[in-house]
Amino acid sequence: MTLGQQAQKTTEEASAAQQIPDAPRPQVGLPALNTVRPGMGTTPDAANDRPQTDPQAPPSSLPSSAAGQQRPDDGPPPELPASGQGPDAFKLVVRTNFVEVPFTVKDNKQRPVPGILWREVRIYENNLPQHISLYTVDPFPLSVAIVIDQSLTPDNMAKVNNSLAALQGAFAPYDEVAVYTYNNGPQRRTDFTAANSARLEFALNNSKSTGREVYMNMGGPLAQTTTLNGRNFDPNTAPIRNSQAMELKVPKEVHTLNDAILEAAKSMPTRGRDRRRVIYVISDGKEYGSKAKTKEVIRYLQTNKIAVYGTLVGDSALPVVGFLDKIHLPLTMRDNILPVYTSETGGNLDAEFRQRGIEESFQKIFAEVRTQYMIGYYTHQPFIDGKYRSIDVRVLRPNLTVIAKKGYIPLASDSGPTNVISPNR
Repeated sequence: MTLGQQAQKTTEEASAAQQIPDAPRPQVGLPALNTVRPGMGTTPDAANDRPQTDPQAPPSSLPSSAAGQQRPDDGPPPELPASGQGPDAFKLVVRTNFVEVPFTVKDNKQRPVPGILWREVRIYENNLPQHISLYTVDPFPLSVAIVIDQSLTPDNMAKVNNSLAALQGAFAPYDEVAVYTYNNGPQRRTDFTAANSARLEFALNNSKSTGREVYMNMGGPLAQTTTLNGRNFDPNTAPIRNSQAMELKVPKEVHTLNDAILEAAKSMPTRGRDRRRVIYVISDGKEYGSKAKTKEVIRYLQTNKIAVYGTLVGDSALPVVGFLDKIHLPLTMRDNILPVYTSETGGNLDAEFRQRGIEESFQKIFAEVRTQYMIGYYTHQPFIDGKYRSIDVRVLRPNLTVIAKKGYIPLASDSGPTNVISPNR
């Protein structure tokens, strides 16, 4: 009995020790240490943990070989480029030698003639007939650079200043306008801005000027003063006070019209190809003192598809005086050079002497630009040779005048890709 009681007592003590909550159980079979190595983040069997029962489930690893069978819904195999070509094999390049020529048709009274059909138009390049590929009368948005002459006489400058308020109403909302002025050099008043913006109104108001100073010619016998031994006796009575000069030499007039047109033309190549590029000049047409030559400016205009229009003011707008201004003597100032620009670039010139006529010329000229005919053809000449090509547009109707540019000079950018299609760009 004594042994049985001792065994029962030992069993009760062992069970009581197991019921103690903070008694740690001994760990059996500890894992081996230093088993983690760089680059071995998963066990070899981790890639096969995902069940493969779902047929649409993506595989956990890339296949070791290419698929030997193609499904019907995969489509035809792609066209692979040759070695070394890369994305260039998938690029579609379209080169063009297309030429656009806007022109205006007027009758004997200088009124625009509407309703001209493409069957009545013939176009020649270098005296060779061309096939008409485009003919439209749709209006194009305009990119206009306004050039205002500030070297006018005070009376003519006052007429121009008062008429500038009507200039903004000649444009459409989708047009863009820049303003330039010149006296002894060109100056940009504003870059291209919307035609109905307050910025353009401010630039036009800021372009008003008093004109050039008119000097009196103090030469002649009445300009003599009291002299002694060929010199002024009293400097106070000299033509120039406190000067020993016998006569007052009037400074030469400076009219940098060529420089102003060239400065305005330099801003045109950045405008879009779908816009009509126009330089509009308000001047008396006098040119003297410019660094740029007339032929150089005309070549730049013909290369960049820019047309020059203008309103002629001052004495050059009068019929008799305007005719005499076309006569130019060598080594003298050109009294009117605007007709040369307008005839070479396909523009037009409106001569107005009164302020009301100047205001009406704004609307008249831009209505003419907006209603021009547009003809297009594909030239057969090498398009990047840089040579001048003459253009002749004719209408098969009598007693009509066709106003178009006399030629053009191709650019290398014109023969470049006009539409590049790339799937990755």
